[in-house]
Amino acid sequence: MTDTTSYVTEDRRAGPLIDYDVMSPRCPSRTVLRHVVNRWSPLVIMALHDGPLRFSDLRCRVGGVTPKVLTQTLRSMERDGLLERTETSGVPPRVDYGLTPLGATLRGPMTTLRTWAQDHADQVLAAREAYDAAGAP
Repeated sequence: MTDTTSYVTEDRRAGPLIDYDVMSPRCPSRTVLRHVVNRWSPLVIMALHDGPLRFSDLRCRVGGVTPKVLTQTLRSMERDGLLERTETSGVPPRVDYGLTPLGATLRGPMTTLRTWAQDHADQVLAAREAYDAAGAP
């Protein structure tokens, strides 16, 4: 599909058909991909891998994220149907965050990415060091 082609086409029998090509700058699937490649969403997905957590527990598990950024990340993920926020009344009120069934489908890819990063960190760091030592632009 080229950049000049519409992503929504009309089929009189079946209604709108949508073709996605994440390599195209106009493709709406790029907004979906941002959760996989942004800084905090993959860590939130991994932190919630074993079940729901309260905000403070989630923040501790993710490590290094500010409350403001974590709140923004959680809202964005909730908006896109990847996690759900559950309020339980009480004193103080309790709020838990957990993956939705859609969000849970990201556990496998995130686990694979995490394993790759951990298994190849030494090689990446060595390459970075060699690149910097060579004075590359």
